Amino acid sequence: MTSYDAIVVGGGHNGLVAALYLARSGWSVAVLERNDVVGGAIASGEVTLQGYVHDLYSTNQNLFLGSAAYADLGADLTRLGLKFRVTTSPYANVFPDGQSLRVYQDYAKTRDTLAAHDPKDADGFDRLYAVYQRYAPYLFALYGSALPSWAAAREVVRLLRKQGRSGALDLARTLLMSTRELGETWFASREAQAMAACWGMHLDFAPDVAGGAMFPLLELFADMENGMSVVEGGAQRLPEALAALLTEKGGEVHTGAEVDRVLCQGGRVVGVRTVDGTQLHARRAVIANTGPGALYERLLEPEDVPADVRRRSRAFRYGPGTLMVHLALDGPLPWSGVGDLGEFGYVHVAPYVDDLARTYAEAQAGLLPTDPLLVVGQTTAIDPTRAPAGRHIAWIQVRTVPAVVRGDAAGTIKATAWPEIAEAMGDRVLSKLERYAPGASSLITGRAIRSPQDLESANPNLVGGDSAGGSHHLPQNFLFRPLGSGHNGYRTAVRRLYLTGAATWPGAGNNAASGRLAALQVLRDARSRRSS
Repeated sequence: MTSYDAIVVGGGHNGLVAALYLARSGWSVAVLERNDVVGGAIASGEVTLQGYVHDLYSTNQNLFLGSAAYADLGADLTRLGLKFRVTTSPYANVFPDGQSLRVYQDYAKTRDTLAAHDPKDADGFDRLYAVYQRYAPYLFALYGSALPSWAAAREVVRLLRKQGRSGALDLARTLLMSTRELGETWFASREAQAMAACWGMHLDFAPDVAGGAMFPLLELFADMENGMSVVEGGAQRLPEALAALLTEKGGEVHTGAEVDRVLCQGGRVVGVRTVDGTQLHARRAVIANTGPGALYERLLEPEDVPADVRRRSRAFRYGPGTLMVHLALDGPLPWSGVGDLGEFGYVHVAPYVDDLARTYAEAQAGLLPTDPLLVVGQTTAIDPTRAPAGRHIAWIQVRTVPAVVRGDAAGTIKATAWPEIAEAMGDRVLSKLERYAPGASSLITGRAIRSPQDLESANPNLVGGDSAGGSHHLPQNFLFRPLGSGHNGYRTAVRRLYLTGAATWPGAGNNAASGRLAALQVLRDARSRRSS
């Protein structure tokens, strides 16, 4: 039986990063990935026409570029050919009658556009930016720390010392706001309020869900400060570079190697078995880059899992689904209004907060939304290498849609099975896009629709097409992610078995934090065992 110090189940970016940290510490490591390529929800491909490279899931790589993992590994990844393209026009919102709000990497320019729309919005933007500048260092440090941990506790102590009890309470109050409350507190116009609320929908924070304010607070200003980035040539090159670096460090990456059992003896993990019957021995640890349901319900034998843990894993909640629409275009999208909208990385098409609340409620009720949020990624505006000269691609993330369809809120789509309705829903998306970018449909030379069912089929961690890998509502966030007690520090209910990925803190996003922190926990536990 082949033996390694550690085995990582799943070759998403967190799994690869975890393996890299172990390999850098001299461990023998193998990553086993069920698909033919590594990457998980960081992937790209020519799904419309040859020569048009689309990011199939996530596209904005700012979180990875700002991560501790990139600080550690970036020089080597660059040496291996990984490059990023960044736009100074990160995001915008469009509204009826050609109105828009546009956020540039240039703060003064951004403020001027807001002031031209409504001077009170510009003032609110100033004040909220001051809040961000005051508290962001603590939030990002907490975001990169395991919960609970001494590192996280030190950040809380630092916050209290620097900002005082009243400052800490002000921050807590802000973070516990819903995105509607955040917008109404700081902005005067419904357009600026929608600009804030749209970021909550990237996860599963409808406008009236408590605790939704943290992600918009960070994204509004971090993207403004840093621009928006994509991987040059396609998102797939990021996990490919991680895998190449792991191989260089002595690790192994096996694709087409699906694990169907995590093996345990005497209450601790000892290895894994793949679907072809191959057994691999893990001397020190197994790290599962999966959701808790897959780990406890499918990969472990029932007798290896305490009954209460199995029950809690079944209760792990996933957010609404996502529909992806990929377009090959003969030209840039012809947005109404000001002429530079085609330069922005993201364009949010909502239009207003009440529309976001309605589409979320419809999706949660199992209904196809009448007017879903469109997150339009203009990839070739950032990276022209993704399409032939003069041609473009659009990446449209449709938030939110039901995983299981019970009906249609608009009453026009009669079927309820995703294979039968995906194209019709794609037509609805393009009809909405046409209202804000007249003539867009005439530019489309190819399209590909990926339903929630398709997303889960390609990546089982995206249960029900939840692109965030599990709900981020308060009962399932921070210290409670993924299952609360007994699962802090990326440990599981089985000794030497660890969990990483979007289902663990800090949750969704290409931040690599979970993979890095899980590996560091494995190394600490191994040192503790040696010293005891």
